[in-house]
Amino acid sequence: MSKTTVNALIKRGLSKKLAEKVAEKYTLSALEKLSDAKIKKEFGKDAEKILKALGREVKKEEKEKEKKKKRRGKVKEKAKKIEGIDAIKEEIHRIVKEKNEYLPSAVIEEIAEKVERENLTDKIEAIVERAIEEYNSHLMDPYEACGMVAAQSIGEPGTQMTMRTFHYAGVAEINVTLGLPRLIEIVDARKDPSTPMMTVYLEGVYRVNKEKAKEIANKIEVTRLINIAEVETDISNMKVVVKPNVKSMQRKDITMEDLLEALKKVSKVQIKEKKNEIEITPQEGNENYRELRRISEEVKNIKIKGIDGIKRAIIRKEGDEYVIYTEGSNFEKVLEIEGVDKTRTITNDIHAIYHVLGIEAARNAIINEAYSTLQEQGLNVDIRHIMLVADLMTATGVIRPIGRQGVSGEKGSVIARAAFEITVDHLLGAARRGEVDELKGVAENVIVGQPIKLGTGSVELAIDVKKLSKMKVKK
Repeated sequence: MSKTTVNALIKRGLSKKLAEKVAEKYTLSALEKLSDAKIKKEFGKDAEKILKALGREVKKEEKEKEKKKKRRGKVKEKAKKIEGIDAIKEEIHRIVKEKNEYLPSAVIEEIAEKVERENLTDKIEAIVERAIEEYNSHLMDPYEACGMVAAQSIGEPGTQMTMRTFHYAGVAEINVTLGLPRLIEIVDARKDPSTPMMTVYLEGVYRVNKEKAKEIANKIEVTRLINIAEVETDISNMKVVVKPNVKSMQRKDITMEDLLEALKKVSKVQIKEKKNEIEITPQEGNENYRELRRISEEVKNIKIKGIDGIKRAIIRKEGDEYVIYTEGSNFEKVLEIEGVDKTRTITNDIHAIYHVLGIEAARNAIINEAYSTLQEQGLNVDIRHIMLVADLMTATGVIRPIGRQGVSGEKGSVIARAAFEITVDHLLGAARRGEVDELKGVAENVIVGQPIKLGTGSVELAIDVKKLSKMKVKK
């Protein structure tokens, strides 16, 4: 080891320990002949200091490359540790917490699923940052009139909707109310839709086998005696004659026993089965034309099989499966049938969904029905406006219409209720009860002529002009 080399290197800014380490292998002249790469390979972390001492500073670009390389290595190591969807969710929660931000759990779930599927664990931080940015840009401003915006967003395109009844989604045999009448029906929360219908999805062997699907269609569709037999009234012999149509009975999967069982429901009659027909006569002592007419009408309309409320069932093949569309609805009874997929079967009767599946399912039905009605007309309304309306209609745990019988009629403000409909009744009732109007809403503040408590009207600022002028003088 040359002391001269050690002293020279110390003078150039190296520590004594490092100078001695270098001098053990090289003289100063030999060191200067070495390339940058050789010095880096030889001395590792200390190479930068040695190069600086030799007057050969590492370029900034190279430094950045080194840093990036190290960072990538760390990210890859971290990515290896983050395996499985739960670990990814934990990492997302950690990043969000670190940045002191918020993301809804549904968004976090979606990000975690995509990160795992696309194998993007090394880019997780950048993805979360972008998601936070997007989420914050979509938030409403404080005191924004969200109800007013939603009403305008649904009402304005609603004026461009047609008033007609259309055929349903390619099923020409079924008519269904669409357009403005359907939208009014939904927001009015009508007990019975004008054209109730169901889309019945099947499971197991029933969804792929047409004959099996037909079995379910026959169980669902109401079959009356008049659909499978001829009914004649023989006045001269005071009897009603039923002549079954064998082909129709086979198609509907009905036996003679089913027919006789159904006819037993007719009161005050005697039934005789013959070779190809059934004779029905009034009980003794009741043989008159009025009674014969009653029996004839009752026999024609007697139900042999099927579910009440469902007039027709049509089978359609969609993709790889058979789906049954029905004219008429009976949600509860259809779900009881074996082979019906209870998770996908839907009806346009929102009240039936509420009674069978509860208020949350009814809320989703309102959103889906209103959104699909608007989409069918080619009107693009943001689903969040419809969600707000659905939330308002179902917030109390029952379905309330938007109108004087529901949401508008139950407002806390007397003036707002009076401004909507039946003014005198509301004012008289409120006066008798001694109600107080706190003027918190929009309508009542407009009526009394003061700023509404929305947007800039919800913030109160006062300026002391004297203090302001003193501040100006001080300057």
